[in-house]
Amino acid sequence: MRPFFKTICLALSASFMGLLAQAQESTVQSVTSPDGNLTLHFELAEGGAPRYSLQYKGKDVVKPSGMGFRLKDGTALVDYFRLVKASQSEKDETWKPVWGEENEIRDHHKELLVELEQTSSKRLMNIRFRVFDHALGFRYEFPQQRNLSYFVITDECTQFAMTGDHTAWWIPGDYDTQEYDYTRSRLSEIRGLMTGSITGNLSQTSFSPTGVQTALMLKSDDGLYINLHEAALVDYPCMHLDLDDKNFVFTSWLTPYPNGDKAYMQSACRTPWRTVIVSDDARDILASRVTLNLNEPCKLEDTSWIKPCKYMGVWWEMITGKSEWSYTYDAPNIHLGQTDYAKLKPHGRHGATTGNVKRYIDFASKHGFDALLVEGWNIGWEDWFGNAKDEVFDFVTPYPDFDLPGIRDYARQKGIKMIMHHETSSSIRNYERRMDEAYRFMKENGYDAVKSGYVGNIIPPGQNHYNQWHVNHYLYAVKKAAEYKIMVNAHEAVRPTGLCRTYPNLIGNESARGSEYQAFGGSKPGHTAILPFTRLIGGPMDYTPGLFENDIKKYNPNNSSWVNTTLCNQLSLYVSMSSPLQMAADLPETYERFMDAFQFIKDVEVDWDRSWYLEAEPMEYVTVARKAKGKDLWFVGGTNGEQPRISVINLNFLPAGKYVAIIYQDGKDAHYKENPQNYVISTKKVSPKTKLKIWTAAGGGYAISIRPQ
Repeated sequence: MRPFFKTICLALSASFMGLLAQAQESTVQSVTSPDGNLTLHFELAEGGAPRYSLQYKGKDVVKPSGMGFRLKDGTALVDYFRLVKASQSEKDETWKPVWGEENEIRDHHKELLVELEQTSSKRLMNIRFRVFDHALGFRYEFPQQRNLSYFVITDECTQFAMTGDHTAWWIPGDYDTQEYDYTRSRLSEIRGLMTGSITGNLSQTSFSPTGVQTALMLKSDDGLYINLHEAALVDYPCMHLDLDDKNFVFTSWLTPYPNGDKAYMQSACRTPWRTVIVSDDARDILASRVTLNLNEPCKLEDTSWIKPCKYMGVWWEMITGKSEWSYTYDAPNIHLGQTDYAKLKPHGRHGATTGNVKRYIDFASKHGFDALLVEGWNIGWEDWFGNAKDEVFDFVTPYPDFDLPGIRDYARQKGIKMIMHHETSSSIRNYERRMDEAYRFMKENGYDAVKSGYVGNIIPPGQNHYNQWHVNHYLYAVKKAAEYKIMVNAHEAVRPTGLCRTYPNLIGNESARGSEYQAFGGSKPGHTAILPFTRLIGGPMDYTPGLFENDIKKYNPNNSSWVNTTLCNQLSLYVSMSSPLQMAADLPETYERFMDAFQFIKDVEVDWDRSWYLEAEPMEYVTVARKAKGKDLWFVGGTNGEQPRISVINLNFLPAGKYVAIIYQDGKDAHYKENPQNYVISTKKVSPKTKLKIWTAAGGGYAISIRPQ
């Protein structure tokens, strides 16, 4: 019997090994993009550890990378998983955004959903992958379950394992600010350059000598452009990336609560999407709409009140130091509801006075602008930051020299919409308890849009701008504003992740180093040629372009800053940095010196039917053409970095016909430092067969308006 028994055992063993091999093989899942170029692989590696990898045209983009979480209860969702089910699907639909770079956006992707169970804990965790042409998005999903009902995440263990020492364009990882100049370096050089890249800010908290922020732009030595970011950041902390600079592996790093916890979760729940955009053509990175496609459709039933606009503001004169936000020097501090401003002497440098605001209204109305923003209109600016002050602003009480009803009526007569300013000084509790009253006050006085600000350290102390609680606040403000049909332009908030699709009243954000830094020491000449690859991947930016005067001393003798661009570079930004909210940031008296160049700002549109990305290289140059929404008007903007170059653009995006192009370009002697206001304006007959060669200066650029002949 023994030989027979042995034979049976061997047969059973062989059968078992075959089944085991089959089971192991079944954990390997792959899905390919609709165009066949991008392939996502998922597997359960040794010990049941989830891993993913990504290839583009046969080249590795992300090597096998770990996934999962560590929890506060001491357990981890990183291994001992079994594959319960894997399913694939495909979606191809077109949707219409309320505003944006296109009138229609195609969402064509293939999806892989892997449903996992941790065998040791019986906890369920699903991972959903979506593969687009040029992009991957994935997120974690937790079904409602008894074994994982409420849980606290201490670390997200998502990795992005790079294939080598890529070139990166990066800013320091920081829990409180994104307002840094970008650094170009190898991944291996980040550690040595980190200290020098951290420049001063009113609120900043770095966390690692190799920590960087998303959207992170990378380029491999074999010519792949790679972008790492996130989409649909809701009820979760903002993700940074911490680099293992020996192995070139990024690991997700979440912004914590003061006690070190990262996220408080309640199943059923899901994380934001982690995104990888990749191509061998830099223009494809800019053209990707994966961030929007991974967000939910619009949740507002009526969007007719959401209006893109061009605006001016009583702002730049305060930024430069020519004027001030405050009203008086007499009071060392302010008590809301108690301080009597009628008894205080004005210092005479207040920018938001009735007379000055009317002057801006007159200019804006004369030149066809839609709206005017006024900062410093409301009481409380005398001690507004740096004091951990809870009740810092009330958002409804104007200074004595700001006649709000009179200005309201004057603006209405002139066809100008006023934009409200709500600086919160990062006193979150104060803003939330006053928000309904503030929004009602806006509607009563005809304000349909607000610029909110979160300057300084978060109050209460110990909190950070980008943790879960504050991410929820920023969205709460947008949702609450929608109840009152108010558009929101949030400054110093968490960087955008495409939520403007779901809530299109989120019409703009700052959330990066904007034009104001040109008055705070200046920004690098290539700054506006890297922002489309980084900050703008998540959504439009209120960059506040249009600075025609480079020498800030002419506004404030005590400010030696210099605007590090040419005048034509400033014009280019109205097209190359798309935003439904575009400011002409300089002073009326400055524009009056350059009315021929100012004409482009008057002519350019802010909402588009179609966009074409003609040239692109990170931090070196970006050239974009756009067709105005519902109009036979086209505009081209080319922003240039540190090195002068000849831009060659093909006008074959134009329909058949004859056209007239007005070209605003750097003069032959232009240079951002030496001769920034040297420009040439020319008119040229063009057609779809025309190729233009345009020289651009260091820190320069050009702008073109095109209309049918």
